Parts: sequence; structure tokens; C-alpha cells
Amino acid sequence: MRIILLGPPGAGKGTQARILMEKYGVVQIAAGDLFRENIKAGTPLGKQVEAIIKEGRLVSDDITIRMIADRLDKPDCKNGFILDGFPRNVAQAEALEKMLHEKGIALDGVVQMAVNDEQLIDRISGRFTCSGCGEGYHDKFKKPAHADSCDKCGAKGKFTRRADDNAATVRTRLETYHSQTAPILPFYSARKMLKTVNGMADLADVTSQIEAVLAG
Repeated sequence: MRIILLGPPGAGKGTQARILMEKYGVVQIAAGDLFRENIKAGTPLGKQVEAIIKEGRLVSDDITIRMIADRLDKPDCKNGFILDGFPRNVAQAEALEKMLHEKGIALDGVVQMAVNDEQLIDRISGRFTCSGCGEGYHDKFKKPAHADSCDKCGAKGKFTRRADDNAATVRTRLETYHSQTAPILPFYSARKMLKTVNGMADLADVTSQIEAVLAG
């Protein structure tokens, strides 16, 4: 399985990536995580990124692609990978396509998690995460069995909420997605790689949809 998961912030890309990762033994690759990992490890690219972030600048597409290229060379990517939320614009999509071609890697598909904006705002505003293992929860849709402990790792009192998970901020992030990221959908559609699933369905149903469109 070598796929890209696309969708606006809060669509559930990270959750679905983790489910598929555990089920199929593939690797989840998110650009933000790569930045943090390289900075922490003190790699040459990590030092570049750290300096850029400290200066308040955006990390260039070139550096991001180089980090992803390095990550794909790791042995654990041989079974497959899921690119979570990358690429974010057409320029990144073109750079990624070129890099994968040079590596002789073919994608199995690009999966768009289609959502309703207003319902998504409600979904994001109520979510929280276990800081111990990263498991996600929601006030309405996915409550832990016990209010103060994580179902997955058992950690108590580790739930956190992102400061930007509020309606106003989410609307701004959705506007940014529609203006910058949504244009890459025609890019992949023209290459007959784009698959679409209903991202507003139940968690297990979304997983089944992803598996079905990839199998088909």
C-alpha cells in the first residue's frame, strides 16, 4: 500500500493513517512529524528546518521533499507508506511526482476524504487527544470508556486539546485548504489516481471505503 491521504484539517486523515498502518504494516509519513523528528535528531536537514522556523519563515517545498525522500529510503518503508496531508499544493504534487518517479515508486492511489464543512467544524471543535500515545477522541463521536483514562494505552489525565481547535480558527483553515490544497484534486484526477470516500461516515466505514476504492 503506497497512497496519499488528502482532506481538510480534521477530516480524520491521521486517524485513518494510523488504522491502516497497524493493519497493513505500512508507515505513516506526515511532513510536520518529519520536521520535528529531524530537528530532534539534529540531522543536517533538521538544522536547516530549525533555523527557518526560528526566523518565522515557511519551510521550502525543496527541503520538505528531500526529507520525504530520505524517509522513503528507510527499510521500514519497503512494505508501503501513507503520505498524510502532503502534498498541499500543485507545486508540491509535481515535485513529489518527480521524486517518486526517480525512485521507481508507483502510488496505488490518492484518496480524498470528502467532508461537509459545517459538520467538520462541529467535529473538530470537540476533539481531544491522549498525549501519551496519540489516540484521538471526541466529546460526541468517540468518548473514552472512562473519562480520565485512554482506552488504548491506559494513561490517566493525559488528554489535551489543541488551542486552535475552535470554530473561528477551523473556518480559516478550511478556507486555506479550499484555496491552496483543493486545486491538486484535478491534478491527480487527470492522472486517474484520485479516489474519493465519504469522510463524514463512521470511523470503521471510512476505513472500509478506503480499502474498497484501493482494491477496485
